[in-house]
Amino acid sequence: MAFTRLLPDETRRPSAGRVLALASLLPALVVAGWLLAGLPLLLAGMLRPWFTVVAAIPVIVLLCVAGLRRLPEAVEATGAQVATVMAIAAGAGVFNAVFHSEQLIVRRDPATYAQYAVWLAGHGSLPIPRQEAAFGGPDPMLQFDSVGFYDYGGAVVPQFMPGPPMLYAAADWLGGLLLGPPVLGALAVLTVGGVTARLAGGRWAPVAALAFAVSLPILYTSRTTFSEIPSLILLFGGLALVHDAVTRARGQGAPTLTAAPRTGGPLVAGLAGLVFGLATLVRIDGLRDVLPVLAFAGLLVALRRGGRGRAEGVLGAPLLAGLVAGGGLGFLAAYAFARPYLSYLSRSVVPLLAICAVVLVLTAVGTALAPRLARLRLPRRAPEFGAALVVLVMAGLAVRPWVQTVRRGPVTLEDGRTARFIMETQKANGLPIDGTRLYFEESLYWVIWYVGVPVAVLATVGAAVLVRRLLRNGAAFAWLLPLAVIGWTTVTTLLRPEITPDQPWASRRLVPVVIPGLIVLAVWGLGWVRDRARRFGYGRRVQGWLAGAGTVLILVPPVVTSIGTAFTPIERGERAAVEAMCVAIPPGASVLMAERVTGDRFTQVVRGMCGVPVAQVRREENVDTAPEAEVDRLIARIRATGRTPVVLAAAADQVQPYGRSQQVMALVTRQDERSLTEPPNGTWSLRINVWMARP
Repeated sequence: MAFTRLLPDETRRPSAGRVLALASLLPALVVAGWLLAGLPLLLAGMLRPWFTVVAAIPVIVLLCVAGLRRLPEAVEATGAQVATVMAIAAGAGVFNAVFHSEQLIVRRDPATYAQYAVWLAGHGSLPIPRQEAAFGGPDPMLQFDSVGFYDYGGAVVPQFMPGPPMLYAAADWLGGLLLGPPVLGALAVLTVGGVTARLAGGRWAPVAALAFAVSLPILYTSRTTFSEIPSLILLFGGLALVHDAVTRARGQGAPTLTAAPRTGGPLVAGLAGLVFGLATLVRIDGLRDVLPVLAFAGLLVALRRGGRGRAEGVLGAPLLAGLVAGGGLGFLAAYAFARPYLSYLSRSVVPLLAICAVVLVLTAVGTALAPRLARLRLPRRAPEFGAALVVLVMAGLAVRPWVQTVRRGPVTLEDGRTARFIMETQKANGLPIDGTRLYFEESLYWVIWYVGVPVAVLATVGAAVLVRRLLRNGAAFAWLLPLAVIGWTTVTTLLRPEITPDQPWASRRLVPVVIPGLIVLAVWGLGWVRDRARRFGYGRRVQGWLAGAGTVLILVPPVVTSIGTAFTPIERGERAAVEAMCVAIPPGASVLMAERVTGDRFTQVVRGMCGVPVAQVRREENVDTAPEAEVDRLIARIRATGRTPVVLAAAADQVQPYGRSQQVMALVTRQDERSLTEPPNGTWSLRINVWMARP
């Protein structure tokens, strides 16, 4: 009964299109509601299961009522098309759950997110205490930070924004931390299908959903604890909400459908802005992704002030207010929980903030001058120039490898580590050794590896046609914001991916906007090609052949690329290995990490999953093991507290000076391939050993 009251027209049998419209909004609304309820509790140090559930349920219900009540007929789709999209989403969730990874040992970002979530699930507060008393008090040789976890302000602060760990903590409370990503991945497929149905039509939603679901970067980020999939859900959910708000404001649905009541547009626009703004709570890069939303909100305000008579003008102020509110929460979380992370990213964050300031000023000036600007007219050839610019940008990215080689010399300690990593990867790939190479000039070809040339071409054609229509007479207005978000984020991401360039690792940069955006544009472009054939007088058979051939061309390349890794889960066995190690550590222990690699990988694992105080023993630069005399001194300090000293390292001879050695982990598993100049087609072996001594 409660569910049916959310549906329009007081009917228990909504149209298929309305079902897809509703279902594809739910992921963003649920994620946003959980984050809105969880952030104040985390700030108060009370992110506990029952508190969070009790707080989140009414927030989620309110968001759903605001976004779904009297939902307009904004999607035209058949029951078969809707069922296919939902089946693809469910199938993707099950497939990725079966082949999920177990990245818990901190080597790269997924395990950092996982350990962050484990700590939140178990303690509900930040920062993480050092527990110096368990080592006899403060000591200059004790080091409490590790990879992904900073020592800041007398405590340990996790890297990254808290949004994704708050989501994954919910999965951990339900006993399925590692199954949270496949569920979010399935919801992302549904969201992309809903956006496609709104913008390109229901017949293309299954094609886009399937092409998205089988793309290797989507499989990759849907199997482990990344931030990209939650970010995608919020960004594309925001696009869907703006589309629905515009439909409400216009008081009409799709051209062939019955008019919908003029109701709720500003409220839904404000909700859309809030959802967009919350993307900054998930990824700091979300600030860049939502910049076009700021400009779009300013445009809507300007349309209203300029007297152009467009109904959408009423949406500008609430969209802007929601964006500021959501973004403000993201900045609050960044200040409270991620200051050392932002300091580390200052080379990227400071220019981004400067760009935001410029966009804000231009938006304000444009809004203030709206009445005057409304009298201006674009040059007669502006539509053609705009379309040509789209093609030229893509062509420039295509020829970039022949005219540019992107390099950056190490400036910081972290840069030096990245350079050494790249050199090791080049050696493994049989490439010339050059640690300054970033391979960013190949970024468009990363996209082509994962979605195929047909998608890239059709997306370019679709974007060019849409830009031409928008500049000619404002037609295709529903595409203005999606095109701005997809175009802006795609170009800026491909110019500066700002990530270690090994594949499939670097492919995660393409997940929140680039891959789903190009796929949505591509299926719209395929529909445009089919319509052109009809206008030129070709019959249904030719149109059907074009649609079928185009669908095959869209789907086959990503499947071919993904097949080499789709059925090989990585880092399996880590949960069991960690649990066995935790059992081997005696009760009342204080753990000293006497070796670099073990300290980097296991400090937070021991602290968070084993529940044991832990610290690394400081080492000299470029030395892997700690001085024996200092380890012995710290052992004596621990013993004086009445606790049991334990020493961990990667090899038996590294712990033998302190007592009888015992191997507590001997993990043999698979890891990601590290490919620099071609798509990954397999995995590499991975061995992790941990030895323990009880002095």
